[in-house]
Amino acid sequence: MTLARNLEFEWDQTWRLRAACKNVDPDVFFPIGVTGLAVKQIKQAKKVCNSCEAKQDCLEFALATNQECGVWGATTEDERRKLRRTWLAKKKKAS
Repeated sequence: MTLARNLEFEWDQTWRLRAACKNVDPDVFFPIGVTGLAVKQIKQAKKVCNSCEAKQDCLEFALATNQECGVWGATTEDERRKLRRTWLAKKKKAS
């Protein structure tokens, strides 16, 4: 089992109960592409995320489990790729 997969099972996911997105159509958070309708969906998803009290927990989960698709914690796939490099370096340094 990979480290990310192991973290997924051990991760405290009670933040999902507080998530503002739990009653929003999941398609909003998983747009196809980055142009056209997807731009509108990403903007809508980020608006929900930015009003959410679980935003930071969601982002931490996405970084820890390497979520490659969708909007998590008000970040897109590309934004998370950049953040994950820094996040991994900090985790490695703390070990």
